[in-house]
Amino acid sequence: MATSTSNLRVFEPTPYLLAFYDGRIEGTRLHSVEPNWLDDGAYSLGFASYVIVDQGEALVYDTSISIEHAQAIRDELERRGVTSIRVVLSHHHMDHVAGTAVFSDCEIIASAKTAQALRDEQDAFARSSPPIAPVVMPTTVFDGELKLTVGGLDVELRPLDIHSFDGLTIYLPETRLLLAGDTLEDTVTYVAEPDRLDVHLAEIDRLSNWDIQAIFPNHGTPDRIASGGYETSFIAATRAYVEKLLRCRNEPELGSLTLSEFIAPHIESGVLIYFEPYEQVHKWNVRSVLAT
Repeated sequence: MATSTSNLRVFEPTPYLLAFYDGRIEGTRLHSVEPNWLDDGAYSLGFASYVIVDQGEALVYDTSISIEHAQAIRDELERRGVTSIRVVLSHHHMDHVAGTAVFSDCEIIASAKTAQALRDEQDAFARSSPPIAPVVMPTTVFDGELKLTVGGLDVELRPLDIHSFDGLTIYLPETRLLLAGDTLEDTVTYVAEPDRLDVHLAEIDRLSNWDIQAIFPNHGTPDRIASGGYETSFIAATRAYVEKLLRCRNEPELGSLTLSEFIAPHIESGVLIYFEPYEQVHKWNVRSVLAT
């Protein structure tokens, strides 16, 4: 069935930046009443795709959670007079690449790690619920960092090994904005690679040294995204959460805490915004860490 975009919201949190946000709509499912990655992950937790726009050029950061969402993004860009579109993939997970087919005639940029992961997962994605077929492969693949321009804006693609081994962020040096992909997530990070949390912690430390004014994650609270993004305290809160998860191995009483108890100081300070569906994410994280 066609996936509805009736709840898709378009925010303009800063000059030159658009956020296409959908999800966190209580009682609403897009694909099926049966468990599936779209409804029970991306949509329930909320998802934002970002677009940097200047002088008729656009750089799309992730192709959203469905073909229909990707088409809505492209339609809006063309309505705004955009004549040149490029795509950057933050990493290979399904909710970030589901709409690549809509941009098959555009340059699609990804790290070498993401390109390889997409080739490896292509058949699995086609069998998923809902299926992603085809996944359009990147046309520009690189290692390390890559500098681009969008209109008159300088843009830096910076790898960051947090959440996923192939994470790729976008940094705008003039405004010091960071498009974080899934390297940071509100209410808490989803632990996709529990055996690599030590690496992720080291990368969080590296991130904490970047000169950042505001942070925009793919999964976050819509009001905060719309009003200008997250402050750098978001980074320290993520680090504290991951460190506490690792402590669960030796302090079993921590594993029995609810998420609201586990991160109470950061909720009370307003650094993180509590969203009840993340209780299930937290339970998964604890189980994953204890099983590793």
